[in-house]
Amino acid sequence: MGKDFWKWHDKKIQVDTVEQRPFFHDREIWFCYLGANVGVEQNGSAEEFLRPVIILRKFNNESFWAIPLTKAQKKGPYYFSFSFVENIKSTANLSQLRLVDARRLSRKIGEISQEEFVQLTKQLKALLP
Repeated sequence: MGKDFWKWHDKKIQVDTVEQRPFFHDREIWFCYLGANVGVEQNGSAEEFLRPVIILRKFNNESFWAIPLTKAQKKGPYYFSFSFVENIKSTANLSQLRLVDARRLSRKIGEISQEEFVQLTKQLKALLP
């Protein structure tokens, strides 16, 4: 099945018209409208084009760095596995770090622990030159 870029375009117009951005903090996990993206870029899924993301760094009330999550268990330097829901492992795809406008946030679904967040940021820093 191909990507439905036209459907995403319509949803993106709706997201862009959001007037009041939600209140959010570092370490929170939200469903985010990531959309239909090109090639290997992480997509949102289903009808709403949503994907869970970790808020890595809030810059202001309008933007933040996000790391997309997946339930697929992946290993290697570009992945960080943790659990924010009992008995369910999530994997942060560190190579997909991106700047996101807060209008893309849909709803908060959890929070990564402080200890795991510190480990995640250390692993991410290790990837930088």
